[in-house]
Amino acid sequence: MAAVYQALHRRVSSLVCRLNSTYVRKMRYLNQLKEDDSLCRQAQTSGTFCLFHNLSPFLQKVGKKYLVPQLSAAELRRVLEKFQEAEQCLEESVLIGCSDEHRPRFALDLGALDKSVIESELQGSFTDLRKALFVLDRKDSPLLASAQSLLRWHRSHQYCSKTGQPTQKNPAGSKRVCHASGVTYYPQVSPVVITLVSDGSRCLLARQPSFPLGMFTALSGFCDVGENVEEAVRREVAEEVGLEVESLRYSASQHWPFPSSSLMIACHALVAARPEISMDTLELEEARWFGLEEVVEGLRREPSSSKQEDGSFLPWFPPKQAIAHQLIREWLQQQTA
Repeated sequence: MAAVYQALHRRVSSLVCRLNSTYVRKMRYLNQLKEDDSLCRQAQTSGTFCLFHNLSPFLQKVGKKYLVPQLSAAELRRVLEKFQEAEQCLEESVLIGCSDEHRPRFALDLGALDKSVIESELQGSFTDLRKALFVLDRKDSPLLASAQSLLRWHRSHQYCSKTGQPTQKNPAGSKRVCHASGVTYYPQVSPVVITLVSDGSRCLLARQPSFPLGMFTALSGFCDVGENVEEAVRREVAEEVGLEVESLRYSASQHWPFPSSSLMIACHALVAARPEISMDTLELEEARWFGLEEVVEGLRREPSSSKQEDGSFLPWFPPKQAIAHQLIREWLQQQTA
């Protein structure tokens, strides 16, 4: 009887803990906001807003740090009052999260308004997101990345692919509906594998022509229809650098807003010792092996310090916010363990 009581007590205690969990309550509240339009509209009056202008986030510089200001609804209305055409702006906001205290967070793109007026009023500037990721804290980067992806999705899905009629978003921005066909559209992400290839003592990094000068990173590519992650990794490595993967292991995943909304699935791949690279020149500008010392130096190097007197650039790697940086760090730790 005592054993039954103890088991029942553990189950009740576990249930109480789950129901009182800050995370569980927050997730359930967010789901309510997505499903209940009137509740979401009400939340807009007490929530905070991060601003974008044509998908570029608004930042403020405080000392040496760059911050993402969270404007209250009252502060936002004070700014919008300067524009006659801004009456319906709030309806275009999208829900991107909430605080532990259940204060909702929204994102709003003011691309139709004069950005210089907004920048002057709020003492900040709209910055390209790729550049912003180099200067922001890690806690702000995922918020802006998901916000930009959602705003971009709404911008590109304003018409129904079946009827050609306009679609309408719900207040939370979690879906769009074509009332002519009854079709509901939900934001989607594209799976992308990003792989750090190693031959045991070196790692392989590459660059595309569109990259900033000097930047090298791990190989990446979209998963094809019908592929699993392992197949996608092996195919991408074979296509881009002509190497055959012997084994691979999963590391982590990350949402990434470029080129649209991607789920980066990060892996380490091992190939045969001392293999010769056969690079796909249509995809890559350069691909080469990096030894331990080169990786250490590349991680220390800032983009601005990579240019040499002869005009060439020393290798440097993606910022800490990027999962490619994590893969390189993990490889380094493994080598020095």
